[in-house]
Amino acid sequence: MRRTLAITAFTASIALVSAASVAQARDQVRIVGSSTIFPLTTKVAEYFAKTTGSPAPVVESTGSGGGFKLFCGGIGEQYPDIVDASRQITGSETAICAANSVRNISEIKIGYDGIVLLGSHEAPAMALTARQLYLALARTVPVNGASVPNPNVKWSDIDPSLPDLKIRVYGPPPTSGTRDLMGQLLLDKGCATFSDIANLENTDQDSFRLLCRTLREDGAYIQAGENDRLVISKLEKDPTSYGVMGFNNLDRNRDRLQGVPINGVKPNYDTILEGSYPGSRPLYLYVKDDHQQLVQSLADFVSTYVSDAVIGEEGLLADNGLVPLTAAERQETHAEAAKFSGK
Repeated sequence: MRRTLAITAFTASIALVSAASVAQARDQVRIVGSSTIFPLTTKVAEYFAKTTGSPAPVVESTGSGGGFKLFCGGIGEQYPDIVDASRQITGSETAICAANSVRNISEIKIGYDGIVLLGSHEAPAMALTARQLYLALARTVPVNGASVPNPNVKWSDIDPSLPDLKIRVYGPPPTSGTRDLMGQLLLDKGCATFSDIANLENTDQDSFRLLCRTLREDGAYIQAGENDRLVISKLEKDPTSYGVMGFNNLDRNRDRLQGVPINGVKPNYDTILEGSYPGSRPLYLYVKDDHQQLVQSLADFVSTYVSDAVIGEEGLLADNGLVPLTAAERQETHAEAAKFSGK
């Protein structure tokens, strides 16, 4: 009798769990992540709703780091289904995901972007090396063999050939993938031009990154949040300032903005795709596979996102100033998306 009651109770508990799961199912895909990809993902969501009749996904601009934090929180209707990211997920983020039972994740490359330093057309034209950019933005810099608080107030303090203007750069916060990649692709390279610091990269990577990627807090570097339009407005109002943003902002606003060459290479479609521009980066979708049963339209939305209408050479991605994958890369992306959707 006791065993019968136990089995009955267990069966009832399963039924309650199943009922709760159905009740918690969502009819909308939820996406968080990069401010750079946000305009594209918003348009893909609108296109998806228009072409399929399904509810448009909810898209939130949180920065890549902030997106991964939410994404890795767990499995269930309260957690996002997708992160659109301007960098790859890190090992520590993967570990946090796994600790919260988020273990089945699909990584899907969708295109390329570049991290660029922008100014209005009224700003003085200049070209920088990665070393000069590091000397402009780092909190501490090497002087006579010692690491000291950044003494450079004007660009001309770094090099007399640069503008005689105060260094004033608007940039993304720590939660942004643009901020992460600015450190990895640009500041690290500039930092490593100093031999003592370059040696540190091989012996103590944590100290190397701390020296190279910790930014000023004295007003020369200004955290501007995830609102790229606000930054562009500030650059137009103050033509002595510059901003660190994704290449798509330059491409969409060429009548208002100019890009600063880095290491002698101008940011454009060709230099980003071929990788000669030092700030080029791939862009990704990270999809929570276990949410396919939670959100019925998830697989269809992923299929829409990787379609030629979106990531093809003349798709929405290119229309938004991003750089499409090569034909071979698109085939790989389609294969990964088909694997995810089970098609």
